[in-house]
Amino acid sequence: MPTIPIPSRTIPWIVLAATLATLGGAFFFQYALGLEPCALCYTQRNPYYAALPVALLAGLSAREANIGLVPLALMGALALIFAVSAGLGVYHAGVEYGFWEGPSACSGGAPAFPGSVADLQAALEGEAQVVRCDQVPWSFLGISLAGYNVLISLALMGLSLVPLIRAWTQTGVEDDL
Repeated sequence: MPTIPIPSRTIPWIVLAATLATLGGAFFFQYALGLEPCALCYTQRNPYYAALPVALLAGLSAREANIGLVPLALMGALALIFAVSAGLGVYHAGVEYGFWEGPSACSGGAPAFPGSVADLQAALEGEAQVVRCDQVPWSFLGISLAGYNVLISLALMGLSLVPLIRAWTQTGVEDDL
């Protein structure tokens, strides 16, 4: 079995940095490039928000000499968070590519509930523009942003599982952490 030459105590920090970079990329597309996210895009950000404090706690607890099971449990939680994130990305990509129908609020059905009084007034005046979940606004190499979310989430899930796999296959987990 090939080994990953990264110490387990470093992995939470890599996951934290990658999570921040992914959110930064989403914000860059939204604010710098003007690519408005749809409702499913916003939903896909939630696992990343949840992963931030978990990865930080895992990194901080992995610094201690005798850490016990806390960082391993937190890394397991991160793996679960990114599995959910990958599932959300698969769902959104499937909606974009027409494999299944998305929520009616952003896939051509009823308009989404307005978030502010200005949004409500715009909706009443017929000026509201719902960002559609079933259209691919940007892609690279035929993969949409939702598709890239799947790939990033799977990579982060796999990386989060490395310390757990090491603990399962090795004796003396504390030596590696």
